[in-house]
Amino acid sequence: MKKLFYSAACVLFWIAVWQIIHLAVSEAILVPSPLSVFKRLFELCAEKTFWLSVATSLLRVLSGLFFGTVLGIFLAVLTAKSSLLKNLFGPVLHVIKSTPVASFIILAILWLSVENVPAFTAMLIVLPTVWANTEKGIVSVDKDLLQMGRAFGLSKKEIFLRITVPSVKPFFAAALNSAVGMAWKAGIAAEVICPHGESMGSALHDSKIYFETVDTFAWTVAVIILSVVLEKALLWFTAKGGRKNA
Repeated sequence: MKKLFYSAACVLFWIAVWQIIHLAVSEAILVPSPLSVFKRLFELCAEKTFWLSVATSLLRVLSGLFFGTVLGIFLAVLTAKSSLLKNLFGPVLHVIKSTPVASFIILAILWLSVENVPAFTAMLIVLPTVWANTEKGIVSVDKDLLQMGRAFGLSKKEIFLRITVPSVKPFFAAALNSAVGMAWKAGIAAEVICPHGESMGSALHDSKIYFETVDTFAWTVAVIILSVVLEKALLWFTAKGGRKNA
């Protein structure tokens, strides 16, 4: 309860700062008031198109997150076990990490259909983070513990579940913590740059085109809230899975 109270107090503090900036600017088209934005957000929540947009964006981002995570784990296992593969795939990791998100989006528009661009962009953003952290976790597994497990007659499956997974879990959790927010922002950015159908990014694009600043702020607040909820949900799921394997 104490932590919740402090979190709420911090949120209220920044809403107050927002209100002060609104009063100082005195131009609602530049900085609308928090009250008008949250009022508009509640109005959007009553519309079916809002939830359709949320569902579409979530599906795209989660699919990119899933495939990026799976591919990242696969490459991490390969490069952690083979120095040859690490040297071979290492430059790919650095290229993906160094390339701006906008470049990925533009290239994806050339290569893929518009509806697949957000998922592809999210996957590429997630991939290097999961890859690098998971590989680091695999390499850091205590070799003495592995040897002890074999000495006590543990099967390969038991060694994997009781030693390898708990050792890699903190590295993977840290990667997922960063990757969720990055995937969400990248996916929404891709939707803004190449809008298609009902989605949160398309709604942001339309509000910008028509100078509907209140709508722009309302959709942005919705994106932030959903990003936090998605991050907490996935981290809770990861932690629960880790406890089952412990």
